[in-house]
Amino acid sequence: MVRIAAVEAGRGSTADDSITLDFDHRNRRRIVLHSDRGTAMLLDMPRAVHLRDGEMLLLEDGARVRVVASDEALLDIDAADVGALVRIAWHLGNRHLPTQLLAGANGGTLRIRADHVIEAMVEGLGGRCTPIAAPFDPEGGAYAEGTGGGHHHHHHHHEHAHG
Repeated sequence: MVRIAAVEAGRGSTADDSITLDFDHRNRRRIVLHSDRGTAMLLDMPRAVHLRDGEMLLLEDGARVRVVASDEALLDIDAADVGALVRIAWHLGNRHLPTQLLAGANGGTLRIRADHVIEAMVEGLGGRCTPIAAPFDPEGGAYAEGTGGGHHHHHHHHEHAHG
């Protein structure tokens, strides 16, 4: 099995192969991945890496494999006003849901993984949900820190403000 030696932002450069991965598989520290041509590759990094669409995996044998972010079932959430959107964002953050922020009217759009329970909550808070299929690329950092999916809670009590 070939080890992945490095990851580089390599848009436009030539690749020998490609690998199509969803969000979960693009956020790992150690995992065996299989390229679109069937080559097994070992990712083994000191800390979790976040692979982005178009980046290049440099293999120890010199091959270059382009990362392709696969489409996933997502929800685009918007609201009539910024206040409602901020409330929705707070509830999503409170559940530690990876969230992608998109610019747009009325404060923008929040993009999350499709989830019927969350969809109902969002609509109860005055948000609108639009199902889409697209690559998922949430804000970096907060979700890649805990290896093994653990969450670090820096606050042990939640203040709930009722307006």
